[in-house]
Amino acid sequence: MEYIAHKTEDGREQTLKEHLENTALLCRENAIPDFKEIAYLCGLIHDIGKGQHSWQRYIRGEGRGIPHALCGALEVHKQHMTTYSPMLEYVIASHHAGLYDGGLSVDEDDEKRLNAVLKRTTESYDGILKKINPIYPPDTLLKYFSSLDKYSGMELYAFFTRYLFSCLTDADFIDTERFCTPDVSRGIEGNFEEAYKRICSKLDSFKAETKLQKARGEIQRQVYDAVSEDANIFSINMPTGSGKTLCSMRAALKKAIEQKKKRIIYVIPFVSVIEQTANVFKDIFSDSLPVLEHHSNYDFDKADDNNTENELTGDKLKRTCENWDAPLIVTTNIQFFESVYHCKSSRLRKMHNMADSVIVFDEVHMLPVDYIQPCVRAISYITKYLNSTAIIMSATMPDFAKYIEKFTGNRSIKNAVSDTSDYEVFKKCRYTYIGVMELEALSSKLLTEDSALAIVNTKKSARELYRFCTAFDGEVFHLSTNLTGADRAEKIRLIGERLKSGKRTLAISTSLIEAGVDLDFQTVYRENAGLDNILQSGGRCNREGLRETGDVYVFETDGGIGDLKIKAGITRKLFEEFEDISDEKCVSEYYSRFMTDCSGRINRNSITQMMGEKPRIYSIPFRSYAEKFEMIDENTIGVVIPCEENEKLIASLEYTLSVKRRLQKYCVSVRHYELEEMIKLGIVCEISGVYILSNPDYYNKEIGLDINAGQDYIL
Repeated sequence: MEYIAHKTEDGREQTLKEHLENTALLCRENAIPDFKEIAYLCGLIHDIGKGQHSWQRYIRGEGRGIPHALCGALEVHKQHMTTYSPMLEYVIASHHAGLYDGGLSVDEDDEKRLNAVLKRTTESYDGILKKINPIYPPDTLLKYFSSLDKYSGMELYAFFTRYLFSCLTDADFIDTERFCTPDVSRGIEGNFEEAYKRICSKLDSFKAETKLQKARGEIQRQVYDAVSEDANIFSINMPTGSGKTLCSMRAALKKAIEQKKKRIIYVIPFVSVIEQTANVFKDIFSDSLPVLEHHSNYDFDKADDNNTENELTGDKLKRTCENWDAPLIVTTNIQFFESVYHCKSSRLRKMHNMADSVIVFDEVHMLPVDYIQPCVRAISYITKYLNSTAIIMSATMPDFAKYIEKFTGNRSIKNAVSDTSDYEVFKKCRYTYIGVMELEALSSKLLTEDSALAIVNTKKSARELYRFCTAFDGEVFHLSTNLTGADRAEKIRLIGERLKSGKRTLAISTSLIEAGVDLDFQTVYRENAGLDNILQSGGRCNREGLRETGDVYVFETDGGIGDLKIKAGITRKLFEEFEDISDEKCVSEYYSRFMTDCSGRINRNSITQMMGEKPRIYSIPFRSYAEKFEMIDENTIGVVIPCEENEKLIASLEYTLSVKRRLQKYCVSVRHYELEEMIKLGIVCEISGVYILSNPDYYNKEIGLDINAGQDYIL
């Protein structure tokens, strides 16, 4: 019998032997040196279950299909026992369904546990085994675990298993695609050397005449010199206004060229910032280094409109996002870390392409405290074992080196800016604590300002303060996530124009304005929160240094809840203890106290914590951990706000779901209980699973979505 793996609609057949050998070669190509032969074996036997008689009848159109993924895992389980054997069992058994949980379950119906899967019966697949003759390579992984305790060893074992899963699933998909749809185009190429010349030229074109400009150049020079040194992780703690974005990209390109890295991955916490950062890179690099954007707001259909002279079509970009086969990727924290800790192949496929990379983490202080442990583990493992380099940067840097060493033992961390004497030049505002203040009293102060920004902690407070300030003799703007992304972007553009022209301008905002928004106010009022928030708000005050100094006034309202209350309490005490809260020692003390308060949460959120006191290789809960790994609160749903620009997109929802992504920038996220209330009020409708605001009275461009807007008129 000639075993078949795939059969196309036009009758072409790919033999099973060919598919297995092709996948094995691709899997080996995907892997780092110590994994290459293990990866080859993994690819070679992953689909031997297709050699079962019933499956061959099925592929030829006779009878029904039977499970095939477990056969390769069973073969490993009964034939060989090495450090990598359980890893292969997890990976091969799960390569279609997503990584199974381990565990002691013997329930044949429990599809989520590897142990149950391994107890199922199969037909003979000896025929295909004789054709491929798999060879088990020497154990190259034992050395990684010999010096680790059982918990650290299990964390690393889980990481390597997800990595091997990525190598296999991407190889399997690519070989299948090449046979079934050979005309499909994927992957992007670029030229690091040319891109490096362009960014050097851009940075060198900036003037270095003023004290601030000279200080900026000196700090950046330290970074460029440092990245040539031998370290896995570089920490860049640079003040706001010192040019971190371009500096870090130049440093990343320098490192990539020196160490012959394959790609640069630029990771940003905010979707609202990612597009403008990507556009900065696109303007500098042009076609020398195409930028692959991978985030929820990217419009692949629009890419078709913008790429009339090259082959970077929307479809090609979508396919390239599947496995990050590109030299420069700009993405989000969520996309990056979920691509390390997920269980599904659709997410994990790209993980192997994090190897041999330079990875830049912007605003790294924004990592959620509950996920510090898994995030620093990922950064450490990728750099220590996958031949990558990380650059972590922030203007308010926590002591991540402490946690990286604690959880992984990795000490190869280099501070890229050792001389901070020039940081004083970037202190362009003073911070003053003014105590408790009601919003109405605050509005009286704001009405006297020429150019002011007030940042509050909640959307409700932003809405109330805005209403108190409508008498402002100028123009007053409201910004919060109750507005669509499109409307927020337009308001920020208008605010910027007014500020540059010297017109009286007042902005009331939530914290969304604190990162990546290039606005320059004379005065900022900030509701007490974390010290990092306070200092970030200072980045919007006297930003260009045109005045001798600016003022940031910190006030209190109700004190907040949860982490916000903890952070605000620490910040309040630091105002009493430090004359200048922007001092490095103050920032360090803030993070030390906050992390100490949260130490229990930091220590327990790991995959081994779900395994109890006796963690075992066959009980790793890959799927259960992935289901709980949510870096943001997912308890929201988007409601599309109709407008003239999206009218046609909404009309086409019934016929094509591909427009969902294009509607993202017209959405407002609401809690599920808010959506239920809107449904009761009859102000939303549903089209193909997308919720649309059907009553325009509940949204306006000043304050956004307000589900209480019509309460006075509803009986």
